[in-house]
Amino acid sequence: MNIEALHLEDIENPEHPSDFIPGEGYTILILRLPEVQRDCVKVDSFAFVVEEGVCYFYDRAHQKLEKLGSLMDMNRLLDNLTEKLIKDIQKYHYEIEQLEESLYENKLSGMFMQQWLSYKKDMSLIHRLMFHAAISFDLFITHHKKYEHFEELAYADLYEHMVRIRELAKAAMDKLDNLYDFYRAKVDEKMNRNVYYLTILSGIFLPLTLMTGFFGMNTGGLPWTDDPNGTVKVILVSFVLELLFLIPFIFQNMQKIKKFRPKH
Repeated sequence: MNIEALHLEDIENPEHPSDFIPGEGYTILILRLPEVQRDCVKVDSFAFVVEEGVCYFYDRAHQKLEKLGSLMDMNRLLDNLTEKLIKDIQKYHYEIEQLEESLYENKLSGMFMQQWLSYKKDMSLIHRLMFHAAISFDLFITHHKKYEHFEELAYADLYEHMVRIRELAKAAMDKLDNLYDFYRAKVDEKMNRNVYYLTILSGIFLPLTLMTGFFGMNTGGLPWTDDPNGTVKVILVSFVLELLFLIPFIFQNMQKIKKFRPKH
């Protein structure tokens, strides 16, 4: 088989994006597909060369083209890969739904953002790879369906699988975006509640700070300096000032206090 040097370089390049390349007497289909592993998503590059109805597969381990068989053999190989990938994506959806339930039930762990980022990265990679793979595979079908022995229905079904994987990844990304918005709303609410409590605490100590600053001045003529009951009188004045501050404050902010009260 005579393959142009530039086309051979494309086949041998594991980083080459998914593409369909028509050559002189042959066609090349390069697919970069995701493979979900235990702790990450790996990217595998598959290169096929079709000549006169015979399909060849590039073996990267031995760096040579191996005869795979007919186009239907290629279809079965890719069909197995996409079926496994659909099941893996469905597992992702289940895990994301579990994360969503924990968020709605206020059972968040400190690992929420790490989990969210991991899911987002994997789904984004899968969606990007399948977007380009589906386009290249559609071009491959369009080119070969004019031949008599091409099983267009089988390849159309395989193309539908690729599109479904892409759409499942997009749906997962949209759900993750919604979860992030809800998570940020909960974090902002918690922060606002804490700031509000700190404001109340600061307000409670404001009259005390005023009294401490006033009676701590090193000037003459301060009241009750020679009175043996002066400390008691200062405490009573501080208590009255606290009441004058807190009572109007509580009545005016009753709705906010109810709003930020933790729900059991």
